[in-house]
Amino acid sequence: MILVYLIIILMFGGLLTWIVGKRNPLACRWISLLAVLTDLVIIVAYWISIYDKVEITSKQSWLVDIQTQWIPQFGVTFHFAMDGLSLLMTVLTLFLGALAVIVSWKEINERVGFFHFNMLWLLAGILGVFLSVDMLLFYFFWEVMLVPMYFILAIWGHENRKYAGMKFFLFTQLSGLLMLIAIIGLYFIHGNNTGQYTFDYFALIGTSFSGTTGFWLMCGFLIAFLVKLPALPFHSWLPDAYTQSPTGGSVILAGLMSKTAAYGILRFVLPFFPDASQVIAPVIIIIGIAGILYGAKLAYAQTDLKRMIAFSSLSHMGFILVGIFSFQALAYQGTVIEMIAHGISISALFIVAGAINARTGSRDMNQMGRFWEQIPKMGGITLIFVLATLGLPGLGNFIAEFLILAGAFQTNMVLAIIATLGLVASMIYALVILQKIFQGERKKEWTLSDFSARELTVMGSLIIAIVWLGIYPQPVIKTVQPVINNMKMQDDAFYYENRYQPENYNSSEVISQSGIDEYASGGNIIFNQSSALPVKEIYTEPSAATKRGAILFHSTETPYPVTVGSDGGLIEMHPTNMFNYQLVYHSSSSKKGGVK
Repeated sequence: MILVYLIIILMFGGLLTWIVGKRNPLACRWISLLAVLTDLVIIVAYWISIYDKVEITSKQSWLVDIQTQWIPQFGVTFHFAMDGLSLLMTVLTLFLGALAVIVSWKEINERVGFFHFNMLWLLAGILGVFLSVDMLLFYFFWEVMLVPMYFILAIWGHENRKYAGMKFFLFTQLSGLLMLIAIIGLYFIHGNNTGQYTFDYFALIGTSFSGTTGFWLMCGFLIAFLVKLPALPFHSWLPDAYTQSPTGGSVILAGLMSKTAAYGILRFVLPFFPDASQVIAPVIIIIGIAGILYGAKLAYAQTDLKRMIAFSSLSHMGFILVGIFSFQALAYQGTVIEMIAHGISISALFIVAGAINARTGSRDMNQMGRFWEQIPKMGGITLIFVLATLGLPGLGNFIAEFLILAGAFQTNMVLAIIATLGLVASMIYALVILQKIFQGERKKEWTLSDFSARELTVMGSLIIAIVWLGIYPQPVIKTVQPVINNMKMQDDAFYYENRYQPENYNSSEVISQSGIDEYASGGNIIFNQSSALPVKEIYTEPSAATKRGAILFHSTETPYPVTVGSDGGLIEMHPTNMFNYQLVYHSSSSKKGGVK
């Protein structure tokens, strides 16, 4: 019940803050902080308790699974589950949520109770998105996120808050409706195929589609996630919403809500639509690279500090798309670390922007300069997160982007090299922040106060997190690795099923990138290892018509039994329901064949 408790504590705390806030705003703030910290302590304690039990080679990724009936007539259940990915996202949500409450401590002075009610229900909605495995329940929490965020933006935002709030609401609501249509379509197609009408995530995985149906259903999910991420060309709501939000709202929007979209692609788009995902992958990678470069260009052109940070976020979201649709284990690892590292670094930059705006009443960098002389603590801390943004080794963003680009290089070398240019572009706009605000020429006389103890506590927490992630990312990688193993199984299944078609080749051709040589009469067939083909050895026993044997993989200790046909036959194996490996086996004088 731990997952249910996490959500209930936030929702109950939100109601309590609304009631108490009318009489005692200070008590309301403490209740809000206590609710989030309670959840954070619970989930971190749970993570510590299961950490030693996580096996990095395991494919059993689900840690908690809670299910009870809701509307059984329509196959709807209260079904929550948590694996390593959702565990990490839950920790990130509560960590940044607690900091968002703290940075709003003095910034929000009107309708304080209602603000914290919306803040806690927004966090509850985000947790629900990360933990729901019933699709209708997932959609419910997806919408729960939307309404509180709209109120936070439209009521407590800056000068153009109502316009920004309405734009945010329309983009996310309309795209969410597309996802709802896709969910209902998936529900009915699965029901027609199996006779079981259900919204359960685990049951819907593996649903088969005729024609282009799967592709169009995938588009419904994918567009909703690309809008929320956001990615080109669905990003036009981003600069207004990020810029006009109060500081706490900007932290939630950029640090957390964008991660729900990346999570949705990993959790739903790839498993539900593996074939369609592979088809659209080159287009999405190109969109991601375009976002990296276009976002960097727009960031450099800004004079509004928060708007510059907003476009830098757009640029870094492109790396996440490149990582996801590279379909490589390294890229998946980098994507997860990027989701966390970006959440930390972008939140820190928005907090700095909020602090400067509170002290100067301006976000215009052309009016700033030489701030380091008066606020050196703020300048030094800003330097750390500017360096994180441009990918300095030793900080979390470097680990993430290095792994993403290393994985993308295995998929498409040319596109990976182009994406690398984004790192160069990020150096330019990131250093502009330091030059225009903390160095350079003094444009106006300011009397500024440095970070307070409260603000130093917040920024110190973020520094510890980004440095820890950059120096010792192993706990994150170990926690999420079983999830990545499962994702790679699905990707490999598609690869082997679709890359080589034996009927398209004659007996004289070598189909795979690596040859196979048969030794002696029916002895071992040794497979020359390739990065894409994990077969290590094939063992066979000679007989008149059928050779029985096994295939050994590099990642396993026990060979899988196979049957080898007679001359020119097939070695066919089914290690799991998700795989169908075939080795085209030829008994000619060259003794060569290939792997499908």
